[in-house]
Amino acid sequence: MSESQSPGGEVFELDRIRRLVELMKEHDLSEIDLQQEEQRIRLSRSGPVGGWTPAVAAPPPLPATMSPPPAAAPETAAPAAAATEDANIAVIRSPMVGTFYSSSNPKSEPFVRVGDHVDEEKTVCVIEAMKVFNEIPAEVRGRIVAVLANDEEAVDFGKPLFKVDTSK
Repeated sequence: MSESQSPGGEVFELDRIRRLVELMKEHDLSEIDLQQEEQRIRLSRSGPVGGWTPAVAAPPPLPATMSPPPAAAPETAAPAAAATEDANIAVIRSPMVGTFYSSSNPKSEPFVRVGDHVDEEKTVCVIEAMKVFNEIPAEVRGRIVAVLANDEEAVDFGKPLFKVDTSK
């Protein structure tokens, strides 16, 4: 495409990309995402200077993991019962850094609530990362016993989101 065909010029011209990179450095921007008609360019960098990385899709969700077994159980009956209960609790953790949403939009009901039964395919929440909304499946079968994240809360990779009792 030539300059005469498009008033803005070719989005992927090397000189234009270099100017965008310089603007990012000058204004300390971590990302630029531009679109004009059918053409789109997104530049992203990590780190303070020059640690440029290409924009990539979010990693696939990690499987839900079991909480670590409790330390040596004391000889009293109540802690022993709690240890047995903890063995059946799976923790669904965030597979990425982003923003936690309990429903698909503010007017919708939450995907799951405490007491709901879930299976491996059931979507339990959405995590927004870089303007992409990623549905997070339970990846475990059981009953939700705790919701550990608040709506619109920033979550890190591995942050516990839900506890699921797998014995029910």
